Amino acid sequence: MPSAPRAIVLLSGGMDSAVCLAIARSQGFECHALSFHYGQRHATELDAAPEVAHALGAAEHRLIDIDLAAFGGSALTDDIDVPTDRNSDEMRASVPVTYVPARNTVFLSYALAHAEVIQARDIYIGVNALDYSGYPDCRPSFIAAFQAMARLGTRLTDLTVHAPLLHLTKAEIITRGRELQVDFGMTRTCYKPDSGGRACGRCDACVLRLKAFAEHGIADPAPYAPH
Repeated sequence: MPSAPRAIVLLSGGMDSAVCLAIARSQGFECHALSFHYGQRHATELDAAPEVAHALGAAEHRLIDIDLAAFGGSALTDDIDVPTDRNSDEMRASVPVTYVPARNTVFLSYALAHAEVIQARDIYIGVNALDYSGYPDCRPSFIAAFQAMARLGTRLTDLTVHAPLLHLTKAEIITRGRELQVDFGMTRTCYKPDSGGRACGRCDACVLRLKAFAEHGIADPAPYAPH
């Protein structure tokens, strides 16, 4: 019996990347998950990644150390306040300070290198263009451009970059995850967790996540600090 085709899946430990991994597995891929310690100020999401990878059947999970904090320029890697209590219009008004310069380009480049070594021809990334339209590296045109570059710059001339959540709302992502039996209680999404790893409930990521669960009429199973 032929072995399953391999795919590289970028896995942050958050809700979106967990659903992305579950989708890749459901499509018959042997999944090789990559997570990154990139100098982020809080590693709560990253701490969840190994459990998520194991629970969702990844064949391999690697943690890569890089240092985007050396450049800063983001509330996630630098001494910049994380915005809180914003509405959707405020989130979309400009590129958010939580955007990490070139992060997805760097992550996808590592995924591409790993794919070339293990002869995987598929990369999965859980970017979303609807809820974070202000992030330039979450746009469909960026994904298409990276795929074109990857095919030109490696031996993987037929490589496909999959972004299955690109045009889904957060509520629709939850629907897809529930269909695939993703345990969202394992995932972490907050930009400003407390010392115990509990979500703040007030940053953009938390606001969008809580809103999506509320649209389903269910409580978010992740832990939140009282506020």
